[in-house]
Amino acid sequence: QAQLVESGGGLVQAGGSLRLSCAASGIAFSINAMGWYRQAPGKQREWVAAITGGINTAYLDSVKGRFTIARDNAKNTVYLQMNSLKPEDTAVYYCNAVRHLATTWYPLFGSWGQGTQVTVSS
Repeated sequence: QAQLVESGGGLVQAGGSLRLSCAASGIAFSINAMGWYRQAPGKQREWVAAITGGINTAYLDSVKGRFTIARDNAKNTVYLQMNSLKPEDTAVYYCNAVRHLATTWYPLFGSWGQGTQVTVSS
């Protein structure tokens, strides 16, 4: 099964920046669309951003213009650059391979990594 290891989270003040990384193994990385999800305390996991094998990108409306997703196929790694962070961005962030179905970016793998905690203070 796929192995996905997220890193790069931390505690930052509002307006700060973080760059998350997701190292993937056990998948055909270069041909898979990849995405980031987040889960805040007491809330369901939600999709945040996606990047296709063709390097097309898509974002949740609330992060558009602040977050940028990118990938390095040679390193089997996907990134999420987060700028102008807000307290409402506080969550555990996860990555997964994704497929687009109707209006939803659907996670491909049932096994999630440990995620990385992002905490934004006001």
